Amino acid sequence: MSTLNNTDINDAAAIIRKGGLVAMPTETVYGLAADATNDAAVARIFEAKGRPQFNPLIVHVAGADMAARYVEFSPVAEKLTRAFWPGPLTLVLPRRADCAISLLASAGLDTLGVRAPNHDIAQALISAVGGPLAAPSANPSGAISPTFADHVRDGLGDKVDKILDGGPCPVGVESTIVKIEGDAVTLLRPGGVAREAIEQIIGGPLSEAPHTDNPQAPGMLASHYAPHAPLRLDAPAPEPNEAFLGFGKVSTGEPFTLNLSASGDLTEAAANLFAYLHALDRIAATHGLKGIAAAPIPMAGLGEAINDRLVRAAAPR
Repeated sequence: MSTLNNTDINDAAAIIRKGGLVAMPTETVYGLAADATNDAAVARIFEAKGRPQFNPLIVHVAGADMAARYVEFSPVAEKLTRAFWPGPLTLVLPRRADCAISLLASAGLDTLGVRAPNHDIAQALISAVGGPLAAPSANPSGAISPTFADHVRDGLGDKVDKILDGGPCPVGVESTIVKIEGDAVTLLRPGGVAREAIEQIIGGPLSEAPHTDNPQAPGMLASHYAPHAPLRLDAPAPEPNEAFLGFGKVSTGEPFTLNLSASGDLTEAAANLFAYLHALDRIAATHGLKGIAAAPIPMAGLGEAINDRLVRAAAPR
């Protein structure tokens, strides 16, 4: 997965230990990583992204043993980590009384989102730092998430001290986030682990999060993941002067079209989503198009996460 050597990882770890910012690849998207126990470093994340400080961060850990130093694990949480870690599932759990993670990462909440990334570079960096990394997506707040290192360079430029280039992110959408309170498991954000897979492990349906203006986890703001060009949803075909984000069998004669998956594969579509939104946004700007139209996406499996991102990307800003 990686062509980086130990020197790259060690240099990045040294930057993080000194309070700097490193963009690291994960299986979901590129993250903007900092020492999660360093208040000043975590504050730099918010500053670099232009992120509102009421929007909490996800803390990346090596695994359940590291996470248990900072959050209270329940039997349900242990069951989910056994099933899905390392992988694209974030658990929002109560902070331990002695939790050393910066309170900024929790945005004033008494909970903390934690996950173990399934990516060799991210895991190597956590190991080299020797502790947890706060790491939201490495992009300006509210913009399209980065799935290639070039997306990070284009979006954040010199606000990042180092970028670890691990190639494209294989999952391509952010982690699923669930909040665990006792035996209750609430879906806060659909993502790289499908709802059905989680429900199979917990033996029942996920609860739905009530609407709130104060997000309990990342990715819950109404407007998010947005291209510069206006986005029109559930479009069977583009109108004149629109770029088109297709899915499945669409006309190949339309100009300015990228197809998430010609075969209708939702895993492939998720992996391509943000890269294609970046590309179509550039096409729209270059050719003076009025916007981007997106084809309907089924709600099954990873389709729920794809639709969540598209709805937020199309929301009023």
